[in-house]
Amino acid sequence: MSTEKLMLNGQTVADFMKEEMTARVAGLKEKGITPCLATILVGDDPSSETYVRMKGNACARIGVHSIKVVLPAETTTEQLIQEITKLNEDVSVHGILLQHPVPHHIDERAAFDAISIEKDVDGVTTLGFALNAFGVAAFPSCTPQAIIRILDFYNVPIEGMHAVVIGRSPILGKPVSAMLLNRNATVTTCHSKTVNLEEIVKSGDIVIAAVGKACFVKGSWIKPGAVVIDAGYNKGNIGDVDFSSCLNPSSAITPVPGGVGPVTIATLIEHTIKSACMQSEKTS
Repeated sequence: MSTEKLMLNGQTVADFMKEEMTARVAGLKEKGITPCLATILVGDDPSSETYVRMKGNACARIGVHSIKVVLPAETTTEQLIQEITKLNEDVSVHGILLQHPVPHHIDERAAFDAISIEKDVDGVTTLGFALNAFGVAAFPSCTPQAIIRILDFYNVPIEGMHAVVIGRSPILGKPVSAMLLNRNATVTTCHSKTVNLEEIVKSGDIVIAAVGKACFVKGSWIKPGAVVIDAGYNKGNIGDVDFSSCLNPSSAITPVPGGVGPVTIATLIEHTIKSACMQSEKTS
């Protein structure tokens, strides 16, 4: 692997994706089809509101229609599932995104699994997870897919590399571990109960931080020449990686912001467009 320093700029990747997506949307509109993403927001969490607004703005720039469904914080699991069912049955909606986290009293997994697999463009359902593990998902989880997209865009080798994933969430750590394994990496998935975490991270050719703790990964943990992917986003635009200390030993690193985030949003929209194409083929 090259020792030349490389900044893995996600905005560059997202801009490249947007050119192709804009052309695909124009082609669909000529057929009378406008891709549509429905976003559900439960409660009034400021960060979630910001994320939903960013996704809506990104849709608008590409020509994808977006619908925002806002529900009060006291919404029950049953009421949320009823709203999801309505969107499942709406033929004009091609993708459904449930903004997470949802309020604690809601059964988030039940809500995710209520989303039709054909419209699970965020890759959050149990079935979607299984399909992703087998490498046959139409819509892999968006952040893991974004990570793979960045590695591929910058020609970072995956096959034969030791990838250390810090985090085991069902929509990030676990699916990205499966995706890397499917690309012939040797994968170690670490978590809060991992013993000797620092030593394990030091063995990684590729280190993916997805733990949800600001500046958690230190430069002293990074093997010289390793590739560092920061999939975290914490208050104050801070990632899970201590960027300043990890920059020197790494050969390539993603910034926060401007790394994985823009590609995640672009992937979500790309999946919505793909869903619109697939659903239109079914009805044609």
